[in-house]
Amino acid sequence: MGDVGDERLRRWRLVLGGGAADGIGVGVSGADARADGALAALYDREGGLGASAPRVARWLGDIRDCFPATVVQVMQRDAIDRLDLTRLLLEPEMLEAVQPDVHLVGTLLSLNRVLPDRARESARTVVRLVVEELERRLAHPTRAAVAGALDRSARTRRPKRAADIDWDRTIRANLRHYVPDRATVVPSRLVGYARRERAVRREVVLCVDQSGSMAASVVYAGVFGAVLASMRSLSTSLVAFDTAVADLTDRLHDPVEVLFGIQLGGGTDINRAVAYAEGLISRPAGAVLILISDLFEGGVREELLRRVAALTRAGVQVIVLLALSDEGAPSYDHDNAAALAALGVPAFACTPDAFPDLMAAAIERRDIARWAERHAT
Repeated sequence: MGDVGDERLRRWRLVLGGGAADGIGVGVSGADARADGALAALYDREGGLGASAPRVARWLGDIRDCFPATVVQVMQRDAIDRLDLTRLLLEPEMLEAVQPDVHLVGTLLSLNRVLPDRARESARTVVRLVVEELERRLAHPTRAAVAGALDRSARTRRPKRAADIDWDRTIRANLRHYVPDRATVVPSRLVGYARRERAVRREVVLCVDQSGSMAASVVYAGVFGAVLASMRSLSTSLVAFDTAVADLTDRLHDPVEVLFGIQLGGGTDINRAVAYAEGLISRPAGAVLILISDLFEGGVREELLRRVAALTRAGVQVIVLLALSDEGAPSYDHDNAAALAALGVPAFACTPDAFPDLMAAAIERRDIARWAERHAT
């Protein structure tokens, strides 16, 4: 059939997995046989890796050699879900063999309370590798977006440079000085941006649901919390909650410490968490409260809604993120989301790459519902 035909048959053979039913009759050898064996162990009905740690370690090595990193992460996730490899992840040699990713970090955090000492340091190494990669990807865009928003949101009547003049507001403020003969506006005063202030200009509270379904969102929230806490113009707090509330603000200097302070799983009391977050806000006008939750409330729903309504009336910018991850459309409580939307608090999912712009929109007091229509998932 020629090279093109042979390559197509080879690919179909790897997709179908061999056996009498595949209808191709093409064999595999070498690297293809190794990749085929790795796929069969995970996806064939009669496959499986058993409970042998060395066998699983070899399989993890095979998939890293045979497939790109993005595929390896999917296969690891499927192996944890389909073959119940959670117990084996408590072994240090397993952790040294895996490809670190956000999903794996979420799994390790859910095992935090049962990790033996001999596996704990290996787990920390895996978590730190993922956190460092996320910081390389997300820290600079976040700082740049937030710093720009803070500069734009601080107004002055004496801008020091032409670049600091807000021309739109300046023209609006001077429309009465329009000169018809010259078809121009002669400004009697300028409106500009005040820059380089070192005082705290915004309070930000991240309130994160640590129920098991929010694992990826918890990881990203921990990284973003640490990045925001590094900015002097922000006063950043981070609280995680289930039926209780854990204030992790004092750990924000190290996102790995933040994540190991989180206990994934358990119930949910959003009202209690929002009540605690409310107590952290000293200047409501201009403060930003970001609640990251799927809104499956186990507390007092009516009190939660009253509390959110009071916060918005006081000037707090309340935003609800149903997910902060790349995992697609989340499962969430639609009734609670609709009730919050009726209060002017939109609830939507946000990808990590869009979060810096969301923070900028919140600081500038832009219409978050409109932002969500354009950017949210």
